[in-house]
Amino acid sequence: MAVYTTVTFEQAAPFLADLGLGALQDIQPCKGGIENTNYFVDTVRGGAQHSYVLTLFERLSAEQLPFYLELMRHLAKAGIAVPMPVADVSGRILHSLSHKPACVVNKLAGRNDGAVTANRCEQVGAMLARMHLAGRDYSLAQPNLRGLAWWNETIPTVLPHLDAAQAKLIQSELAYQNHIAAGSAYAALPRGAVHADLFRDNVMFDVVDGHDLLTGFFDFYFAGIDTWLFDICVCLNDWCIDHATGAADDALQASFLKGYEGIRPLTQAERGLQAAMLRGAALRFWTSRLWDFYLPREASFLTPHDPTHFERVLQHRLGFPPSRG
Repeated sequence: MAVYTTVTFEQAAPFLADLGLGALQDIQPCKGGIENTNYFVDTVRGGAQHSYVLTLFERLSAEQLPFYLELMRHLAKAGIAVPMPVADVSGRILHSLSHKPACVVNKLAGRNDGAVTANRCEQVGAMLARMHLAGRDYSLAQPNLRGLAWWNETIPTVLPHLDAAQAKLIQSELAYQNHIAAGSAYAALPRGAVHADLFRDNVMFDVVDGHDLLTGFFDFYFAGIDTWLFDICVCLNDWCIDHATGAADDALQASFLKGYEGIRPLTQAERGLQAAMLRGAALRFWTSRLWDFYLPREASFLTPHDPTHFERVLQHRLGFPPSRG
């Protein structure tokens, strides 16, 4: 949600009006995230105010984007709380603005404060399981573009920026993940459409009668077809750790898995490979953060995430304390 492409009020107003969204009242850039250009927009239609998120895609191509947008539409129609892309009069949900592929989705209710509790973890786990099941009949296919093939391609490009200990760790883990992926146990893992980036900053909550209520998942632009276990482990590495140290929080993890397995129990293959996949999920985000940190793109408001955070998470998942702070 960095801003790479500036969109003015004068550019956005007719674009939104053509989609039948009403008269533009306000447009503000989103300052979080690192992949796409995002704006919060408010319009007035039928005497009422409506809020949306306008996204311009900076890396994903028009050929890749239908997978993500149609997945959101598929899940929303199945009753999963995700943003619904806005269609034009012809039913198309992929548009163009400022010479970039673009979409508009409804803004989810609630807020995104990053807080983590056992109750929130349980709700996220349960909704993730429902999302996985709802995606079983999704007809489009696209691999996880930040999966193992991308790790193999990207890690050599970041190695020159690492010290000897980091380089040894990341190369050793990459070799291990290639070994795991070649095995029969990995081939037996259930798979389907995954979010692949369901961190706490991609989930909204509201307060209803004094209690937190999950109101939706968003930012599906790393989604793909992958193992459901990978999706689970991405969540466990963000929702269920101590962020100061990277160490696992067993109580939060138990709450998350209680929610998930209340909807879809894990298979024996998933239980057997959970530890390996937790390591893989940590490697994926250590790699992408190294890439964003050392090979950044220019963007307003862009602040790359600290790559050493997921280095620490990986070290904890390997069973030894981090050697660096």
